[in-house]
Amino acid sequence: MTAMAEVSAHVPASASLRTDPPRIPPRTWAVVLAACTGQFLVVLDVSVVNVALPSMRTDLGLSAAALQWVVNAYAIAFAGFMLLGGRAADIYGRKLMFLVGLGVFTLASLAGGLAQEGWQLLAARAAQGLGAAVLAPATLTILTAAVPEGPARTKAIGTWMAVGAGGGAAGGLIGGVLTDALSWRWVLLINVPIGALVLIAAALRITEGRAGDRRRIDLLGAVLVTAGLATVSYGIVQTEAEGWTAAATLVPLSAGTALLAAFVLVEARTAVPLIPLRVFSARAVSSANASMLLMGSATFSMWYFMTVYAQNVLGYTPLRAGLALLPTSLAVVIGSKLAPRLMARTGAKSLAVAGVLVTAAGFGWQSTMGVDGSYLTAICLPGILMMAGAGLASTPLAALATSGADPGDAGLVSGLVNTSRTMGGALGLAVLSTVAAARTAGSADAADITAGYALAFRTASGVLLAGVLLMLLWLPARRRPRP
Repeated sequence: MTAMAEVSAHVPASASLRTDPPRIPPRTWAVVLAACTGQFLVVLDVSVVNVALPSMRTDLGLSAAALQWVVNAYAIAFAGFMLLGGRAADIYGRKLMFLVGLGVFTLASLAGGLAQEGWQLLAARAAQGLGAAVLAPATLTILTAAVPEGPARTKAIGTWMAVGAGGGAAGGLIGGVLTDALSWRWVLLINVPIGALVLIAAALRITEGRAGDRRRIDLLGAVLVTAGLATVSYGIVQTEAEGWTAAATLVPLSAGTALLAAFVLVEARTAVPLIPLRVFSARAVSSANASMLLMGSATFSMWYFMTVYAQNVLGYTPLRAGLALLPTSLAVVIGSKLAPRLMARTGAKSLAVAGVLVTAAGFGWQSTMGVDGSYLTAICLPGILMMAGAGLASTPLAALATSGADPGDAGLVSGLVNTSRTMGGALGLAVLSTVAAARTAGSADAADITAGYALAFRTASGVLLAGVLLMLLWLPARRRPRP
């Protein structure tokens, strides 16, 4: 927005009188609306289930360990197949992949909403993540293909970004309203009529397009990294009940590690890898992605623990929990909006370090939570610190990663940053849930449950401080960008 304002300031007054504001034809707006709605659903379903988790557990008899998989099944499938989804859109057509992704997402939402057993819900959430991984990359490419380059495209992309941010911020509130007014099933079923309408509109309005490259896609790589991540996460969860030396723990941990090693081997040898390993030779790319993975491992789990703490300990209803977390959701949006301006003054590395320090302070504050905590000091203010810091740090880390990539790899690296954050979040949730469960030791007492959550937040704060040290030592110090 600042850059646009500076450009307009140098346009002669007579020219400004002759120039109409950028207009997008109604037919094109239908395409933009379909793309934005798809993006909204994808982002929304990362967070909308959080406030419904206690109701899901009660209705389906889910264990505490299984409950985290309602979140992680979606996140792992989404992260593991996201880069593959972008590649498939280029090869097989953006419209086709948009329709396939949205179709899978909608059908999986229906299956999840009708689930009668815990495993059915988890399978549906994994299928939702797969659909989202195909759908999400296609939304932006469809939008940029439909709108000519210039002010109109800038306006359309701004709308797309705002809708995505709104989906994340509104997830808790929408989930709370639906769970309280109807049932937890409607946090998934609501996607069905919306998805069906968008499918019809997209089939009629979107024109097909592809990059023209018909090379094969790295399906094996996507399956290996997703299966490896899921198996390692399962092994971590098993440590709480079985210990680190039990076969039930060692087997999945070993198998998951082997799958991830096989993924690296495949990527090194295949002609068209999902993630070309050469991109990590750039210091900015490797350090920024490692930093994003560590930050995501803490911040992703925050929503899970804050939600179950508000409902299981403080006795909030789903709607009240959603409202309670709304300032936290808005904080990450505000932090993200402020980051570009602050980065121009401080530099990317300094702002990233400062943002993670703010986030760590919020996690440390949250770890002082008690059974009778007040809303202001036990949820609102520490939550704002945690997410405002995350918003401030994410933009400079993404900027550093993409600045270190070759021009032809910019899109790949941008997607890789999101993948690192989501994968880190999935692993972090598995680890921190195990830490909390080990401290609680199966007790149903509110004080013990709270102590478990508090230990998870202290552990996350330590991870973030380790991330700060990593950034100070590894992130490249770049010149400040021009304001």
